[in-house]
Amino acid sequence: MPFVTVSIARGRPPEQVRALISALTDAVVDSLGADKQSVRVIVTDVSPTHWAAGDITLAERANRSG
Repeated sequence: MPFVTVSIARGRPPEQVRALISALTDAVVDSLGADKQSVRVIVTDVSPTHWAAGDITLAERANRSG
């Protein structure tokens, strides 16, 4: 049973998250030959204040560029 976990920054529309789930499921089916019903996908929305790269949160980065 393939299990895929993905973390994304919060704020994406539900339709976009749904499309991501479908694309990930299809990729696992195509690459591993797994049965579609056996693929598990968990998408975790992370607050931009709780995600950092280079000691700068995504929220801080957005504020600097906006």
